[in-house]
Amino acid sequence: MSFAKRMLVLCCWLLTLGLPQWVAFGQAVERATLTGRIEDANGVLPSATVLVKNTTLGAAADLNGAFQLPNVPVGPQTLLVRFIGYKTLEVPVEVKPGVNPLPTIKLSAEGTQLADVIVKGTMAASQIKAMNIKRNSLAIIDVLASDAIGKLPDRNAAEAVQRMPGVAVARYHGEADQATVRGLPFAWTSTLFNGTRMPSANVGGSRNAVLDAVPSEIIEYVQVAKALTPDMEGDAIGGSINFVTRTAPEFRKLSVSAAGGYNNFSKDGTYNGSIVYGGRFFDGKLGVMLSAAVWDRRWGTDQYTIAYNTGATNPQQQVAINSLLLKRYMGKRQTYGLNAGLEYRFNAGNRIYGRALHDKFNDIRPVYETYFLFSSNEYQLNFRDSFYETTIDGYEIGGEHQLSKRLKIDWLASDYLTEYVIDNTPSTTDPNKRGLPIATFRQRLSKGFGGLSSDGKKYLKFDAPDGIGDDPLAIMPRLNDPVADAIDPTKLTLRQLVILQLGVKEQDQVGQVNLKFDVSPKFSLKVGGKYRHKDRSGRSTSGALVYLPSAALGIPNSPPLVPLSQLQRESFPLRGGFFQEIGSPYNGYAVDNITQDQLAQLFSPSFQTANGFRDVTPASFPTTYSEGVENVMAGYVMGEWNATSKLKVFGGVRDEYTSLRVSGSSYRRENRTVEGRPTAVDVITPVTVSNDYHAILPMVHVKYALNPKANLRAAYTRTFIRPLFTDLVPTESVNLTSNPVTITRGNPDLRPTFASNYDLMGEYYFDNIGLLSGGLFYKNITDVVFQDRSVALEGGITTITSQPRNMRSAKLMGLEVALTRRFTFLPGFLGGFGVELNYTHTDSEVEVPRPVGSDVMMDKTSLPQQSKHLFNTILFYERNGLTARLAGNFRGRSVEAISQQLGPRLYTWTDDNFTVDFSAAYTISKQIRVFLEINNLTNEPIRQYLGDRRRLVDSEWYSQRGQAGIRWDIF
Repeated sequence: MSFAKRMLVLCCWLLTLGLPQWVAFGQAVERATLTGRIEDANGVLPSATVLVKNTTLGAAADLNGAFQLPNVPVGPQTLLVRFIGYKTLEVPVEVKPGVNPLPTIKLSAEGTQLADVIVKGTMAASQIKAMNIKRNSLAIIDVLASDAIGKLPDRNAAEAVQRMPGVAVARYHGEADQATVRGLPFAWTSTLFNGTRMPSANVGGSRNAVLDAVPSEIIEYVQVAKALTPDMEGDAIGGSINFVTRTAPEFRKLSVSAAGGYNNFSKDGTYNGSIVYGGRFFDGKLGVMLSAAVWDRRWGTDQYTIAYNTGATNPQQQVAINSLLLKRYMGKRQTYGLNAGLEYRFNAGNRIYGRALHDKFNDIRPVYETYFLFSSNEYQLNFRDSFYETTIDGYEIGGEHQLSKRLKIDWLASDYLTEYVIDNTPSTTDPNKRGLPIATFRQRLSKGFGGLSSDGKKYLKFDAPDGIGDDPLAIMPRLNDPVADAIDPTKLTLRQLVILQLGVKEQDQVGQVNLKFDVSPKFSLKVGGKYRHKDRSGRSTSGALVYLPSAALGIPNSPPLVPLSQLQRESFPLRGGFFQEIGSPYNGYAVDNITQDQLAQLFSPSFQTANGFRDVTPASFPTTYSEGVENVMAGYVMGEWNATSKLKVFGGVRDEYTSLRVSGSSYRRENRTVEGRPTAVDVITPVTVSNDYHAILPMVHVKYALNPKANLRAAYTRTFIRPLFTDLVPTESVNLTSNPVTITRGNPDLRPTFASNYDLMGEYYFDNIGLLSGGLFYKNITDVVFQDRSVALEGGITTITSQPRNMRSAKLMGLEVALTRRFTFLPGFLGGFGVELNYTHTDSEVEVPRPVGSDVMMDKTSLPQQSKHLFNTILFYERNGLTARLAGNFRGRSVEAISQQLGPRLYTWTDDNFTVDFSAAYTISKQIRVFLEINNLTNEPIRQYLGDRRRLVDSEWYSQRGQAGIRWDIF
């Protein structure tokens, strides 16, 4: 019997534990259900506990402060209501048969110091909420509350979650856009909104939603689950991150904030504003919440990229430098968010609610690219006008109903759409040619580049066979003739026009229902089902329409090539220096480039006809488009057994059936006989791929309360990850705009990745709002998917081909520790200090087959995108209305790209990254607070390297940004 089957049998056994109690329950004393809500002077208290005195009966409030306590014996009882940092309250009640709605229960803070910090708006209240939710949860989770998010310098959802234990983020030009748990590959973490996976328009094909479109102001809570329960979606090996959007408050609320800032790279201003309104009407039955946010900022980045000659057959020359790319982004980003929530409470046990969401992220940027093409002795200049739009739109309706004193039902229906498009329109009347325009200019060197090694190749100094080479951040042309071969707009001629087409649309329609039945005072049973219909379409791998001048194609009597100097140009945005972080050595190559209007005109029919441009789009271009439908039907059964007052055991099994159909097309070139002559013919063939499978996922959790302040948790869970849409279709996309040329292929034979996960965690809660937690985890993973990269050199052109494959099983183990501690035991001023520290260490191992002659060698490496070390460190000060936080975030190095052909010596790695941010706020009054935020104090670059840290592949700097503002809680 397999381990999964044994765990399934164990889960079924756990469910049967309650049956004898069920029989006895029917003969027991009459029992009833209590419902109510728990608050303090400032709002609801999520996860506060309610216990019936002198019994083991208890319940925890939900995120809205509401609780339902079943199986309470009829008659006089006393309730004990507890919340970390608050006085335990005893509430006498007279329990009557049926459902008993109680008046709102009000708690007060423990001691004047705690009450003061809550009123003054420091982090204490947020930490109390998060700790209570974590302590009372059955699953292994961490929580971040909205008032904590508002006190950190984080403007989108990904940046907010990066502070949590074991969570790491990916940064895109200085802003976090994706998150992962325990340093695992980003695709292995699921992103949920209100408990349901969000559709993803990630252009890389990942199912992990991109989060830079979601402003942090619309988020109420973030919940990070590291060991799933059967009622959660099971496709998450690293963990799941659930963003809970705002719902109706218990009290009338209106707050506004406004801030202005500055980006030190672009030397431009930024602004940010938000408004939140909520209230209740009709005797508190109808609740309304509206929130809106805008964040408009200028930004810039310098990116330094080295391409190596990895396609060479000579191992020495595989590390020769083919090209250096100097890239400057100088753009504008706009994030808009609008969230609405409605709730209607029929009574204490029945409510319906609705949420609507509209988020939009505009990324507008001209991009300036300067290449030194050492392999062909050329300069190359690219200018592109980028306008990317990401939108998230959708709504959900749901309800919770106490049907009887033992039966509760909740349901949800949702429809969300995510879309990513390039919104440029070059000067053309053909709507099929909509996309991102790129113009390429080249200048041939008469005497060539200097500083070459004895084999005629360009090297980094430590790689060069004779020691003649450059330092990684000091690669210069070293021209043999500095006068004749200076970069020159009169010699830079237009060689290529490209319209890059990229866009993805994904829509999820979801329905779900859950029923919970209290079998006995100690045992409850929960069952549920979920259906999701997903539609996905678009180009998630780039397709390009390509136009070349006939002169460059060698066609006789062609119009001459157009020099850059004859076109309308504007000044290069120098902004203090081209790569000023390394001393601005490339200011002489900051060439004035064409204007945006001129770029659009290059694509007009009149310009292209007059200058002899011809359409040479690759015949494989149609294969970059695909569309698919995925239907998922999931069901689960789960039991919760309160074995003793300290021991809780719950478990069950989940089954997710996936039915996937993806349609695309494949390309091949065939030799056919046409009019009696052999002719090469391009053939595009429609392709439809099916991928249907069950995922049986048994799960067992044990929670033991060592004492009122300490919990010990253990869990076994089986989870999985679905293959990506784009990875399954046997398409082929060719990107001729990159250097080297890249080819991306799909693989219809991919299998899902499964993992058996083991977790052991402990937590201890200090009296003064503090927490110490730690634990171990282990994962056994099968059918890991990775992107295999092969390199070829033909006709002097390097081509990199990527294709997803399943590799052998992988193992992963690690530990994590976290500490939140306030130094209130120190005298005077020092008592306001405190720390938040968390660290995650993860070791993984996977074998990658590499062909060596007629043999196959097994290379051992860590999982792609998996970091061994993650940590966050926050030093904070809170006293007399002042809150100050210095936060450091570290993500250790990880393998970014694996090559079966080249082996570990030339794997691409993302290097260590440590960013430092600062925030401060001062509460002037109960209504008004001023704040200051500064990001990336140390101007930490994002780096990648090839095999050896000295062999730089990519380095990107984006400098500091900051803002100052005011928040006014009007009521």
